[in-house]
Amino acid sequence: MIKKYLFLILIFLIFNTSIFAAGSSGNNDSDNSLQKISNYKKANNLIKAAKKYEKKGKTEKAQKRYEKAQKLLLKSNLEIPSQADTLNYLGFTTRKLGDYKKGEEYYLLGLKIEPNHKGINEYLGELYVATNRLDLAKERLKVLESCKCKEYDELKEIIQGTKKSKY
Repeated sequence: MIKKYLFLILIFLIFNTSIFAAGSSGNNDSDNSLQKISNYKKANNLIKAAKKYEKKGKTEKAQKRYEKAQKLLLKSNLEIPSQADTLNYLGFTTRKLGDYKKGEEYYLLGLKIEPNHKGINEYLGELYVATNRLDLAKERLKVLESCKCKEYDELKEIIQGTKKSKY
């Protein structure tokens, strides 16, 4: 029984040592990939926090999180360019910070990579509603029509005016 525990402890130590050794060089390509993922994940967590603050009416705290998230997403986009999810959140944070034009540019870049991206189509549709371009918002809705997803339902309600954009 003790041998089993010692064996498990040994395996655990070897596994953790190899992870730390791989993460310490700084010149390894896989290290760069881990950092890129980390920036995106950190940004994603900041966006979630910002949305919660917005729901509570704490706009200033939300804005600070969007700013931090945007900086991390810009880094992530430099490290791993042309990722639709990153461009989606870049568009989202940029729009939330009041720059609709630049936000739209990020969304459109993301759509070039992944034309049916649910998040981009919904958020771009919301941007079009906010900028009084309902015809373009309806085009985004049409793209989402066959997905049978919450993004379609939410954008449809926003276009119809029965729901305000929560983001």
